[in-house]
Amino acid sequence: RGIGYVVAVRSDVTVHPHDAEPVTPPWSGNGPKPQPRYRDKPSPVAALAAGQGLQAFTEVTWREGSRGPMRSHFLALRVRPAGVRARRLAQAAATAQEGFWDGVLPEVTLLVEWPAGAEAPTDYWLSNLPAATAPAELVRLAKIRWRIEHDYRELKHGLGLDHFEGRSWTGWHHHVTLVTAAHAFLTEQRLAPKADTANSPSTRSSTPSKTC
Repeated sequence: RGIGYVVAVRSDVTVHPHDAEPVTPPWSGNGPKPQPRYRDKPSPVAALAAGQGLQAFTEVTWREGSRGPMRSHFLALRVRPAGVRARRLAQAAATAQEGFWDGVLPEVTLLVEWPAGAEAPTDYWLSNLPAATAPAELVRLAKIRWRIEHDYRELKHGLGLDHFEGRSWTGWHHHVTLVTAAHAFLTEQRLAPKADTANSPSTRSSTPSKTC
């Protein structure tokens, strides 16, 4: 759909190296013409990453945590996702755009984390962002899930996302819309530069109250 992503994947997801190319077997003249395919067997991302060695990983700090800077070792590799589903998606996308698929699987970035003290890499992500994207930016996006979980917790416990007790779609939609709008306002207030209160008028009324 043309949407940029950094998505976590399992360690057994298989990929080809970025420089792998499909080969079309010769046609015997009988039956349908053979389709291009990759001759080498794809590797699980865990095996591919572990084979690089810890020395190939770079330490990256992605944010300041409650106990100090949060950092780990990361490696970014260009790969081509393998498997039936990846092949079908690539074929459908190529057919929709060009009407012909040459058998080439799309190239993406594999991001791998190898924490200090771990015997092997522990986490893996695939991203379709441009190849020139800095590893630190990939790590930031991969680790931003904590922000999503924090926002959901704020929506649920702070703004009452789970307080709706109606039974109609319209009522539920109104409730969720208002909660989302409230959260957007609070987020904007949190990120906006602080106003200069020294030169701003007081928010208190300058007119003394009257009693009856």
